[in-house]
Amino acid sequence: MMIYIRYPLSLRQVDDILFERGINISHETVRYWWNRFGPMFAAAIRKRGLHHLSCSQWRWHLDEVFVRINGETHYLWRAVDHEGEVLEVFVTKRRDRRAALKFLKRTMKRYGRPHSIITDRLRSYRWAMKTIGSVANQEYGRWLNNRAENSHQPFRRRERAMQRFRVVRTLQKFAAAHASIHNHFNLGRHLNPRDIFKQNRSAALAK
Repeated sequence: MMIYIRYPLSLRQVDDILFERGINISHETVRYWWNRFGPMFAAAIRKRGLHHLSCSQWRWHLDEVFVRINGETHYLWRAVDHEGEVLEVFVTKRRDRRAALKFLKRTMKRYGRPHSIITDRLRSYRWAMKTIGSVANQEYGRWLNNRAENSHQPFRRRERAMQRFRVVRTLQKFAAAHASIHNHFNLGRHLNPRDIFKQNRSAALAK
């Protein structure tokens, strides 16, 4: 299940990899496993992480991208902290004030209020922040929000491997699970020496 969610592989490719390792199952079993256990593991990872984070001093980066579902455009909103951890993903039908406000309230309910929030120039953000009294914390500018924009890339690669989504509920479920598991294995390979990275990776796989 971790292989399917973490890497841009199809169900049948995961089936082939497991068969090479002596595990003879069908691709439908892989589909059942991630639907059944993926959200459970993601919730456990997210709950474990909340105990070690001081959320009030974070700088958040917010961004949204469009996702096609059966020919209709939906929007995937994403909140990322100053270290690149994905805090929240949320799927909406529209990209308007109400959607931005609902996304902000949902994220703040879980993590509290940040010190500053970096967004793009979408006017819906400013209206939503004015509504909740955080307009003074908003920042935007060229290249300031690259962290949020880059955080979409692993999900986009995964989306192409899955040949897009067909149901909004499946998109929300998979995006949330993918974000939590991505955070769990986001070990700062470029920041740590090789021996430290190997220790962190072994610890992540053992959990």
